[in-house]
Amino acid sequence: MTHRPEDGAGVADVDLTGRTALVTGATSGIGRETALALGRLGARVLVHGRDDERGRAVVDALEAAGSPEPAFHAADFTSQTAVEGLATWTRDRTDELDVLVNNAGAHFDRGALTADGVERTIAVNHLAPFVLTRRLVDRLADDGRVVVTSSRTHRRVGLDLEAFTDVTGYDGLEAYSRSKLANVLFVRGLARRLDGPTANALHPGFIPGSAIWRDAPVYVKAVVGLLAALPGWATGDVVVTPATGAETAVYLSASPAVAGVTGGYFADCRRVEPSAAARDDALADRLWAVSERLTGTTWDDG
Repeated sequence: MTHRPEDGAGVADVDLTGRTALVTGATSGIGRETALALGRLGARVLVHGRDDERGRAVVDALEAAGSPEPAFHAADFTSQTAVEGLATWTRDRTDELDVLVNNAGAHFDRGALTADGVERTIAVNHLAPFVLTRRLVDRLADDGRVVVTSSRTHRRVGLDLEAFTDVTGYDGLEAYSRSKLANVLFVRGLARRLDGPTANALHPGFIPGSAIWRDAPVYVKAVVGLLAALPGWATGDVVVTPATGAETAVYLSASPAVAGVTGGYFADCRRVEPSAAARDDALADRLWAVSERLTGTTWDDG
């Protein structure tokens, strides 16, 4: 029997009929599994990704699963203009957004700045959800949920804000880990600014099947490929499938157990303590200010 994330998350009986969800990075990996799970629970699912053909395939799968009027929009998150376009597209399709799953992510081999003058990893993994959430915050339902895919790699690093616009001495894994720390800090700051909707981050597990490795160095791809080929007994709980990795995202999107829970970091459908840096409110405020400056986005703190 095929594993379904909603079963592992304990929400198979939750009814999301009448609810709308936007899932970014939903054309493969845990994003696709999250989108399909929410669709099977009855939600209307809006799908984001970079590839039109894969996007259409997910929409077809959602229609077959019973999701009403799913739709796809392509956007490259290295471009802030493209992120703004996704926000506008979403606003045109719904007056109320119940779930926003900021899942899209990337890992880059070489350091480079985007056309907006930002290091690519932080642009895709942090600034894109920062802007997208801001542009959609007034569409969030009073009991809406913002879910952000982070990683336990956030524990490896501190937050070097200078590296957001400087690729001198670039290290791909360090840049990725830094962006995942930014995800947890973003959720911490967002939770303090939202009145009603909740915001939580998660670690999905190490997933070789994720498209996040598409721009990784050759040696990283080789290791990922080897791990993917090994049987489960050889990797234990180090490696998970996309369906298993999607469980916590589905849990945070749909479980009544976390209604009203905000500002948390979850793994295996349980709240866990992030790193000390990820719990630093002063650092979260500095990140927020830099993010506003780099995106030209102003948030109303209420």
